[in-house]
Amino acid sequence: MIRMNRFLTTCIVLILPFLLIAQDSEVGLILGTTGYTGDITPSNNYFSTGKRHASLGVFLRKDLNRFTAVRGTFTYGKYSGDDANSKIEGIQNRNLSFQSNLLELSLVGEINPFGTNSTGEKIQPYLFGGIAVFHFNPETNYNGQLVELQPLGTEGQGMDDFDKPYKLTQISIPLGVGVKYQITDRINLGVDFGVRKTFTDYLDDVSGTYVNYNDLFEGNGQLAAALGNRSGELNQEGNIPEILPTGSQRGNPLQDDWYFTAGVTFGYKFSTRTRNYKGRNPTGREFGCPGKNL
Repeated sequence: MIRMNRFLTTCIVLILPFLLIAQDSEVGLILGTTGYTGDITPSNNYFSTGKRHASLGVFLRKDLNRFTAVRGTFTYGKYSGDDANSKIEGIQNRNLSFQSNLLELSLVGEINPFGTNSTGEKIQPYLFGGIAVFHFNPETNYNGQLVELQPLGTEGQGMDDFDKPYKLTQISIPLGVGVKYQITDRINLGVDFGVRKTFTDYLDDVSGTYVNYNDLFEGNGQLAAALGNRSGELNQEGNIPEILPTGSQRGNPLQDDWYFTAGVTFGYKFSTRTRNYKGRNPTGREFGCPGKNL
């Protein structure tokens, strides 16, 4: 909770400069969904995703010129995965599961080939890319309670000769597409889809290999050992842990996890003033008129 409060405080501080230049900008909401692709998805297919969850975002967009804009967005969402949903028997027997809240602050640049709000184009498709900072915290259900996984070190993190615990606040690269439709001079409706390239393989707390149950028990405790290897919970003879040697495959460390967002956007422009853009867009259509109000 303390880490999350610090993250929210940082987000507010970073958003304030945008609020100071809000005049002649667009503010809005994004209602949609979030999900992820990683080690706990229904199949080994690269495009296989975990369960999708509802998300909510707020954004502030400012046109830079007739074809480009900058947008700051704060998003709250959730993502999860469960081996029980896999189509592969071996993954089902692994019996891992998790869920995590997601907080993201992103800053992206938009390319609008047909013009931005300031040019008065009704339909405005765009591409975007930029940088984001996000906070996550994978948890799992164990004996009817949610347990945070990162502090446990389920793959030996923190033990001698193992990696340090992974960071819960990280950087990602947002990439995506969208389109807006200008309903009135001030109101836009649109759709937006983006993927996030991360630099961690631990969105789901699964990356590399198992640690021998007894070694993990001794190094990080009983709970880490119990949640590091949950295949024994499916044993008909009771919860008898399967003693796997250290180095047995648990996840795929060669591929980092990704997450994605998709949603409907509702935007409101603070000003309907058209900038003095006079020219033609890539389609050859003329737009803009000095001094004209839209």
